[in-house]
Amino acid sequence: MASTFTSITLAETTPASADELAGRFPLTPNPHPADDDEYARIMRELRFGMDFTDHMVHAHWSAQTGWGQRETRAYGPLTLSPAATIFHYGQECFEGIKAYRHADGSIWTFRPGYNAARFAASARRLCLPELEPGDFEAALVDLVRADARWVPTGEGSSLYLRPFMIGTEPHLGVHPAAEVDFYCIASPSGPYFATGFDAVSIGLVRDYHRAGPGGTGAAKTGGNYAASLLPQQLAAEQGFSQVCFLDVTGTYLEELGGMNLFVVGADGSVRTPRVDTGTVLEGGTRHALIQLMKDEGIDVAECDIALTELVQGMASGEVRELFACGTAAVITPIGRLACEDFDVSVPTGELTRHLYDRLTGIQLGREDDPHGWMYKICD
Repeated sequence: MASTFTSITLAETTPASADELAGRFPLTPNPHPADDDEYARIMRELRFGMDFTDHMVHAHWSAQTGWGQRETRAYGPLTLSPAATIFHYGQECFEGIKAYRHADGSIWTFRPGYNAARFAASARRLCLPELEPGDFEAALVDLVRADARWVPTGEGSSLYLRPFMIGTEPHLGVHPAAEVDFYCIASPSGPYFATGFDAVSIGLVRDYHRAGPGGTGAAKTGGNYAASLLPQQLAAEQGFSQVCFLDVTGTYLEELGGMNLFVVGADGSVRTPRVDTGTVLEGGTRHALIQLMKDEGIDVAECDIALTELVQGMASGEVRELFACGTAAVITPIGRLACEDFDVSVPTGELTRHLYDRLTGIQLGREDDPHGWMYKICD
């Protein structure tokens, strides 16, 4: 039986212009948008993923008619049957992508074609209908244009967009849902970690695994994150910001609960765990950083990285830097990695800072964009 796993970068396409896509999800304005005081509070606090804009995008699919109703409507609670398949069998997938306001007031996002391709790949793995890339990108355009006032301007801030798809058929039989709903919501947000760019401490776990071969590790689906919550909670009780997972043999690094890893050697070379195992989520930020480093002539290897080798390298100085990356946090330096039988540290290095400045410079329109990653949503 053939695998459904396909490299996301091979499936990534260039979106049509925002003006061409706009209007696929017609807007019915929210009759009760946030008032001035609530809006001011939200934009002042910018809590990550805790406050939401006035609208959301929605589309409905059925096995009989395919994708039908498309709309941009008031953000609010959903009405679902208690028998909806999402509640019983976890049939869902999601994405995370940001909208940035540039200095001239225009609003852009980063590689929406990549997120569209990964969303489709996740849907295939979860036996959900694929949303055509143009519709995925149009959902972002229509929502951001409807809620443009919610895109913040502060350093490290953005409008975080969360497209997701859920099985909504009311049926307790174990089979793919015959009814599915797609939504996209948005949250004005500040930095993911309250400490900003300060280095974080990571606890390594041996008794828990995020995913296994043949599972859903390469898909962006809630079950993977649910599996990470208990070890994350246990690590937090010991003062760690995140957890690092190993492969099922307990030998090789895979990823954090929601971020990819990079290891920088004293010789300037860089390594990152490979993603062709099907157990690691292929991150768009990860891929972009690999490309930026290759542009600068840095040797980057996607390979197996043994835990014992990493710990020895951090202790001896052969490992100079360690950092994680993802859409929400962009790049986060890792200053400490610990478990019951080791505790090693590295300083925040020049490459980590340089890559953060380079990538956020592109995203915010401060630096050139040689690969055409930025996508303009509106002026």
